[in-house]
Amino acid sequence: RMINLTELTPYILCSICKGYFIDATTITECLHTFCKSCIVRHFYYSNRCPKCNIVVHQTQPLYNIRLDRQLQDIVYKLVVNLEEREKKQMHDFYKERGLEVPKPAVPQPVPVSRGRPRKVLGSVFRIPPELDISILLEFIGANEGTGNFK
Repeated sequence: RMINLTELTPYILCSICKGYFIDATTITECLHTFCKSCIVRHFYYSNRCPKCNIVVHQTQPLYNIRLDRQLQDIVYKLVVNLEEREKKQMHDFYKERGLEVPKPAVPQPVPVSRGRPRKVLGSVFRIPPELDISILLEFIGANEGTGNFK
């Protein structure tokens, strides 16, 4: 039986931007899914799920989201040329800013004690050096002489 895309559309649309999921990301507390950029932007000013309003995390709601690669693969298979358009848009974004366009990661064989090596995917994109940052956090004891905290 052939299924019309319009029958599936309500299940593959982001309720924030009303577009097809891009980098489908699910809140682990309630299992509602949104575009990654939409939910990250939403959590900038709220710690509640935009759909069911539950508190996702008291102070760090981004700890409770996960990429849903299977759902994203389904969206890309259902919506003709969506993946290609997104790749082009990302490419144009980096080029306009004079940045190196991230390259897709190549699967690397992993040695196994017996049998043939399996291929494991790392991250999908490499971060250009100019976007790579390092953060150092230090804790210093509140009261002098209470310990050597650093």
